[in-house]
Amino acid sequence: MPLQPTDLIEVRRSQGRGRGVFARKFIASGTIIERVPMLVFSDKEIHIDGQPTTLYHYCFEWGRETVAIALGYGSIYNHSYSPNARYDDIAQRTKIFSAIQDIQPGEEITINYNGDPDNNNPMEFEVL
Repeated sequence: MPLQPTDLIEVRRSQGRGRGVFARKFIASGTIIERVPMLVFSDKEIHIDGQPTTLYHYCFEWGRETVAIALGYGSIYNHSYSPNARYDDIAQRTKIFSAIQDIQPGEEITINYNGDPDNNNPMEFEVL
């Protein structure tokens, strides 16, 4: 399956969150926003002397003692307990990000880092 960049989104500053992914144009609910390849590696590679590195904050848990970085903009989406998008694994090392509600131009696209958009389990960080 070919993976191509999309013109639906862009990365910009997100108020109080650093960078985030934003809609460049209207995205209807159900639209696949982005398909991204995943780079999988040992979770030991995101720690130095037992402390998490900057890369740690951009990883997805991937399995026993492994993590993955989503290429494209996949590792830059911000978390929300009321997300407007979700992510799903669709192939061995590929994720899709898709809209779960209509997203307006200029609106930040957020996902629930717990995987399930309805999962409100606490995060290891302060949620805005």
